[in-house]
Amino acid sequence: MNTTQTCPEYAVRLQTASDLFNKVEGEIRNGTLVKKNLVWLELTGCSGNIISLLDGSNPDFKYLISQMTDFVYDNSLMAAEGESAMEKLMDTTDKEYILAVEGAVATRNNGLYNVIGRWKGEPVTALKAIKMLGEKASHVIALGACATHGGVSAAKPNPADCVSVQSVLKRKVIKLPGCPCHPDWFLGTLAHILLYGEPELDSRDRPLLFYSTLIHDRCPRRSFFDKGIFAKKLGESTCMFKLGCRGPVTRIDCPIRKWNQYVNWPIEDDTPCIGCAQFGFPDQMEPFITYNTTRGVKE
Repeated sequence: MNTTQTCPEYAVRLQTASDLFNKVEGEIRNGTLVKKNLVWLELTGCSGNIISLLDGSNPDFKYLISQMTDFVYDNSLMAAEGESAMEKLMDTTDKEYILAVEGAVATRNNGLYNVIGRWKGEPVTALKAIKMLGEKASHVIALGACATHGGVSAAKPNPADCVSVQSVLKRKVIKLPGCPCHPDWFLGTLAHILLYGEPELDSRDRPLLFYSTLIHDRCPRRSFFDKGIFAKKLGESTCMFKLGCRGPVTRIDCPIRKWNQYVNWPIEDDTPCIGCAQFGFPDQMEPFITYNTTRGVKE
């Protein structure tokens, strides 16, 4: 946990997720909160969100799967394989469960561009799985850019006709955009669901716990922007707006949350924000870095 942050508002925001985890842990230990089944589907994508979750530390992944929830299914991490794994997935449909989804939904050729397994000799496409499990889940959480709005998987030319999870479900989907999703964004949202139900969402179904403020408003280089002092090349310590930084249009708490267990984030490492937590990423955020100093600036 970052202990160097001194702003009270930042400290409170950063602590929000861990406060929820601690309350969940206490209530489960006391028997006042019952664990729920969690199904994690990996659809069309790079599996970057489950890898990001493995880097979580507050709590860590072991706590999530052993004490916080009954982790029923994940394409990559479960010990069972083949139809034995699919049997566990199918058995869940008769129970109460929360569904977490990463990756976009391939729709071309009725979903045959992504088959997650076989059941009773028949292929189970990602499209079929998300429709079957998504409609029955108590809550559906879409993690990462691909699941929330198509992301890289739906970028041009999109040969598999990938779409977001919301596009194939007629129900509320809680959206956690980002490439990948920060462990706290998912674990904090999950903890809130376990304790209180659905967290307060914005107009695009993102939890206000994490998505209420623009990166630009918390950026440590904001004073340079306000003074009109802009970097002309990568590596300079001033505002990177004219190098293509998308912080002014990207709503998420990276400046206080940071990555790799609260160590660092792109702008602190001299890289402009590429807007990975913004709807429309990556096509609408490109070019990620530009030396066109008039980009987006009215003279």
